[in-house]
Amino acid sequence: MIIRNETEADIQAITEVTKAAFTDHPISKNTEQFIIKALRASHALAISLVAEIDGKVVGHIAFSPVTISDGTPDWYGLGPISVLPKYQRQGIGKALIHEGLSRLKAMGGKGCALVGDPEYYPRFGFKNVQELIHEGVPTEVFFALAFDGKMPQGMVVFHEGFWATS
Repeated sequence: MIIRNETEADIQAITEVTKAAFTDHPISKNTEQFIIKALRASHALAISLVAEIDGKVVGHIAFSPVTISDGTPDWYGLGPISVLPKYQRQGIGKALIHEGLSRLKAMGGKGCALVGDPEYYPRFGFKNVQELIHEGVPTEVFFALAFDGKMPQGMVVFHEGFWATS
């Protein structure tokens, strides 16, 4: 498996991987491919990586800037992350997350937030944090990871691309 930056040639494959990964997801509105498209169009994809096996894109992860009401800079949102269903549970998502977080730290990122599965993300160090709120999202599925141990306080707002529906 190779993890690399997305290229323009990957855009359609990323769309297909994302659609397939979220088709039967219980809390998805099946707009994740539109979110990625909107983030890309707004030049808000701080990091966009693909996982490739035998020349085929089988996974994708996106990171984009978030704002925090206390003014803390250099925080990012993780998501969407997608792996083709037949390649899930093989460590591809884990590898994408580790590589993405490593790159965020290398570019001066201070932390990362996400909405996701409470059984999955704690293994990467993400925690439910009472001091951080994402409006309308239950605490048990909102996670944060401060790279420097300094947790901001306030409301986290993801890029407007997360509300894309087409």
